[in-house]
Amino acid sequence: MKDNSIRQHRLESLILRSLAEIFQREKDKLAGNGLVSITEVRLAPDLSIAKVYLSILPTEKRNEIFELVNSQNKFIRKLLGGKIKNVRRIPELIFFIDDSYDYAKNIENLLQ
Repeated sequence: MKDNSIRQHRLESLILRSLAEIFQREKDKLAGNGLVSITEVRLAPDLSIAKVYLSILPTEKRNEIFELVNSQNKFIRKLLGGKIKNVRRIPELIFFIDDSYDYAKNIENLLQ
C-alpha cells in the first residue's frame, strides 16, 4: 500500500507539470484571454480519476474561462496522454476552481 501512495504522488506531480506545460503552450485555445494555472492534482487510489484544481485570473471572468476549460476536457486529456507515456490509462480529468487566493485575500482584508 505504501508503494501505491509513492507511485500515486509521483504520478500526481507528473500530471501537474504536464498540465502546466499544456496550459502554457495551448493558452489561447484553452483559456481564451485569461490565465489558468494548475495549483494541485489529486489522484484517486486506483489512479482512474484526477481532480485538477485551477487558479483562474482575472477573477471577473472566472466562470466563463472555467466553462471553456471544461468544454476542452477531452482535448486536454488527449494532449496529456501524448506527454505521459509510462501509464497504462490516462486518468479522467475533473476540474475544480481553486479559490484559496480569494479566501486569503478576504482574510487579509478582514484583518486590516
